Amino acid sequence: MDSSRLLTTLNQEAVVGVQPPHLPTNFIWPMEDLIDAHGELDAPVLNLSGFLNGDNEATWCVAKLVNRACLSHGFFQVINHGIDTGLIAQAYGEMDKFFRVPVQRKLSVSKKPGLLWGYSGAHVDRFSSKLPWKETLSFPYYDHTLEPVVANYFNSTLGEDFEQTGVAFQKYCKAMKELGVKLTELIAISLGVEDRFHYKELFEEGCSIMRCNYYPPCQQPSLTLGTGPHCDPTSITILHQDQVGGLQVFADNRWQTVKPRSDALVVNIGDTFTVGS
Repeated sequence: MDSSRLLTTLNQEAVVGVQPPHLPTNFIWPMEDLIDAHGELDAPVLNLSGFLNGDNEATWCVAKLVNRACLSHGFFQVINHGIDTGLIAQAYGEMDKFFRVPVQRKLSVSKKPGLLWGYSGAHVDRFSSKLPWKETLSFPYYDHTLEPVVANYFNSTLGEDFEQTGVAFQKYCKAMKELGVKLTELIAISLGVEDRFHYKELFEEGCSIMRCNYYPPCQQPSLTLGTGPHCDPTSITILHQDQVGGLQVFADNRWQTVKPRSDALVVNIGDTFTVGS
């Protein structure tokens, strides 16, 4: 099955969509990287309804769970997060629309050197071997302007065919940014910061990066990875997994899975927040 991810981070000759009979050698990973996960990560599922509604007791309960997760591995999931499920479904639909277009159309919006946004097929702009079996589309979002940044990006790069895509992702990014800022408040509480809005004030005018990951079917999946081992260098990553799954976290000296939930968002505390805290 193919698989998709929607990520928001607060703060090309080789294209995987074209499949030869055998996996090209630059997509084949060493055996030591192709280790099966053992068990499911103990990532708490937090109900944010009380916190978002101003319930102090509920807020302290989820803050304790956040503290425990961040001290252990930095991952937790959130439900009743306030993001409309219809908006998430619409974002997936628009993402699928983009990745279905011909390769040359996608390559026309390839990442430029030094920029974090644009299309990338297998990150061939950064690596020549151990290529991930995926395609990505990344674009920026910031809300300290009256301009619809995301909508303008799609209009200027892909034209009228993707006007509605830009509108949908503008709404999606706005909702995710608002949730991300609320999460910084919850993290401050979990750390015992006297001013619970301390981090919120730092991030409110920051830039976010939206990334759509698409993992096409692979004829030899046991030889490659959709995304290789890495740490998130950003402050907070908010991820929605589709039903296929595949996210793994290295904790307690072993790889463990994070089971997808359609009603949940996975939150990962990145390196920048870890160092800053």
